[in-house]
Amino acid sequence: MRYLSTRGDATPRAFCDILLEGLAPDGGLYLPAQYPRVDAATLARWRGLPYAELAFEILSLYIDDIPPADLRRLLQATYTEQVFGRPQITPLVRLPDGLLVEQLSNGPTLAFKDMAMQLLGALFEYELARRGEHLNILGATSGDTGSAAEHAMRGRRGISVFMLSPHGRMSPFQQAQMFSLPDANIHNLAVQGVFDDCQDIVKAVSADLDFKRRWRIGTVNSINWARLLAQVVYYFAGYFQATKSGDERVSFAVPTGNFGNICAGHIARTMGLPIERLLLATNENDVLDEFFRTGHYRPRATTETHETSSPSMDISKASNFERFVFDLLGRDAARTRVLFADAIARDGGFSLAPEEFARIPAWGLVSGRSTHADRLKTIRQTWQDGGVMIDPHTADAVKVAHELRRPGETMVVLETALPAKFAATIAEALGPGAPPPPRPPALEGIERLPRRFSVLPADVVRVKDYIERHGQHG
Repeated sequence: MRYLSTRGDATPRAFCDILLEGLAPDGGLYLPAQYPRVDAATLARWRGLPYAELAFEILSLYIDDIPPADLRRLLQATYTEQVFGRPQITPLVRLPDGLLVEQLSNGPTLAFKDMAMQLLGALFEYELARRGEHLNILGATSGDTGSAAEHAMRGRRGISVFMLSPHGRMSPFQQAQMFSLPDANIHNLAVQGVFDDCQDIVKAVSADLDFKRRWRIGTVNSINWARLLAQVVYYFAGYFQATKSGDERVSFAVPTGNFGNICAGHIARTMGLPIERLLLATNENDVLDEFFRTGHYRPRATTETHETSSPSMDISKASNFERFVFDLLGRDAARTRVLFADAIARDGGFSLAPEEFARIPAWGLVSGRSTHADRLKTIRQTWQDGGVMIDPHTADAVKVAHELRRPGETMVVLETALPAKFAATIAEALGPGAPPPPRPPALEGIERLPRRFSVLPADVVRVKDYIERHGQHG
């Protein structure tokens, strides 16, 4: 299996080459030269496999430069009941209205990002040890990616983490999960801006090839293909739990801001998983909903990005979206480059041609949006109807699923995080007298722990300077 860039760089690269990279040298994102196809017999063989073994079967189709025995060992050490709290790893819960919620948030940081990040930490450490190298990881987070990355990388040999987050815009719990870590290889940088400012800095640093190579800069954001690949697995796991045979079709409702979570569903569907539809749910930052309704993509400026009660989706520049558009355009790298490298810089966005936009319905992807009032109503209704407490991001997807679900459609909602991460919003939704969202005993009082972080302006030069003072040469 070889990998190429969405913007045309076709230099053959193996999985472990791109594992330690962020953007491709031409500014594009890496994708496999072709997606492996899975037939009905293979799906039948995979049904009932333990999660780690299912992950091995899927990832083996994309990774041929790690010995199979080593890959299986890494996966079996990652996807354990000890780490994820359940033997099934991603069990389904049925709501009274018939919706199924796939629990993805039982990992160390109580968010779905753990599903991929725990594996990424193991893969990084393995490959860096093989090469005798050090990696300075630069990432941006709106809440959950940062804590998942830091908890996956803390204390690992050969790795330093520099995580950018929007200063004052995460929940107290999310801040505490990151800023309370005492590990010397973890560096938290609170940027005076919004998430998109943080993401722009990561891309700018990655685009400076001399600096990137000199300081061995890698990324754990969803632009990293390995992380996206790990997310493909839970679509297969959810499908197998929701069905009894490969003749059935399933739809997934997915809360998303950066398009990584739902892009994994697009890949699973392209591989041959019988997905009927993918329902994309945004919050008030509805750039992606606007695109799937109109064909117009217009990223918002910092001043136009709303601060909402589902903060991990307060994103207006979906960095993974380029991968989907590349596939939608028949993998036309020249056209993709014009849209993402030229049109956005020149015009602030782009519009698909009518014939390009007309392809979307056949791909089964539809969208909807949710507001603060919708979230509160959905959280309250889900609790009152079945005693199930959901977080605000999952509520966005449940709301859109209710809105767009067809009669008889099997619908799996992908959970984003445990409600404990957003206790204030849960209390607002459920009102006085409702129990607080439970949290694991080990996380009680986390907000009172000492914090380590540095506040920086939204300035690429200042971030580079920080890395030069605190990073390690590769």
